[in-house]
Amino acid sequence: MQTRSLADWLSYIERIHPKSIDMGLERIREVSKRLGLTRPGREVITVGGTNGKGSTVAFIEAIARADGRRVGAYTSPHLLAYNERIRIDGADAADADIVAAFEAIEAARGEVALTYFEYGTLAALWLFERAGLDLTILEVGLGGRLDATNIVDADVAVITTVDLDHQDYLGDDRESIGFEKAGIARGFKPLVLGDDDPPSSVLRHAYLIGASAVRAGCDFFFAPAPDDEASWNWREVGFEVELPRPALSAPVQMRNAAVAIAALRALDTAPSDEALARGVAQARVAGRLQRFERGGTEILVDVGHNPQAARELAAWLDAQPPRPTRAVFAALGDKDAVGVVAALGARIAAWHLAGLSGPRGVSVEAFAERLRGGAAEAGQRHASVAEALAAARAAAGEGERILVFGSFHTAAEALQALADG
Repeated sequence: MQTRSLADWLSYIERIHPKSIDMGLERIREVSKRLGLTRPGREVITVGGTNGKGSTVAFIEAIARADGRRVGAYTSPHLLAYNERIRIDGADAADADIVAAFEAIEAARGEVALTYFEYGTLAALWLFERAGLDLTILEVGLGGRLDATNIVDADVAVITTVDLDHQDYLGDDRESIGFEKAGIARGFKPLVLGDDDPPSSVLRHAYLIGASAVRAGCDFFFAPAPDDEASWNWREVGFEVELPRPALSAPVQMRNAAVAIAALRALDTAPSDEALARGVAQARVAGRLQRFERGGTEILVDVGHNPQAARELAAWLDAQPPRPTRAVFAALGDKDAVGVVAALGARIAAWHLAGLSGPRGVSVEAFAERLRGGAAEAGQRHASVAEALAAARAAAGEGERILVFGSFHTAAEALQALADG
């Protein structure tokens, strides 16, 4: 019998469920039981939140690997290849391994219709369980309480931030969204919170189930070293360490690294100081202010796609030496593009708007119509991100920078275009 390729499988699993998003745990729990899945690693950290999840996972993974642990990480979405979603010891899963997982899932599911994300989550858990991992890190896809990753009981749960995004599924305010995200916490287990002021719904849920909240600015602290621009300090009661600045460049990355350290120190065995330093310095993740230089022009690619992420981009721009910045901006149809533009405001000298394809994408004409009355209204219009980036590069004067952002899809198209030259 001829085996399907990974591309064939991905096309198939996109079609077998009538909805791209169908939140709930009954289907995936049933198939997990049929597969005989038990525990994907000796210890598990689940990472949820509105922004910062991917970077926080990268810091946890890098520190744990520097500490000599065998680590698996499941993240989403991917940028250039599906294999990026499943990593074991720092390496993306091979096509053949993912195909083997999909074949096992297909044989077990019977009449249960799984979503694309549920299929991928089960594949990751299936591969992790066979890899003999010391630590598994699971990134929540959407929300938390009803997300497919939540079939696993985490030893430590992390909520990086809570802000407005995916309101159609999670609610219209931080309290509602916080409740959904807090669903990854487990009774009498640590819940690490990256917000200085988390929603009361998160704290209330932690209290009700007996989870021990570990809060930034309350239970652990971090700040730049007062006499060394290359260092920063992380501390909690009875412990303090000085660390190199993260290689990931946005100001928020210090907070993400601090949250990652708090999560690892909440496990039964804390990493060494040396592993903390090496991991923080070595952590990398594509599409987070990823820098390129082409023809003397600095190009930065970021996956930021909501107002909170845009505020972090604004903070990064404010911290840089002044120079004109062109924006290549494309967002999915269900995102608050107006709020993103407002967060960046006058920091952008010129806007290049682009359309995105796919079920949630919009044409550039429809996208521009949504932005009427804002700073990006007069932006140039381009059918695709690649065309917008090419136009921005052609128009950029000496000393200008280009910032490409608005979606994982935007970043992926930009990275592909940059790879082609």
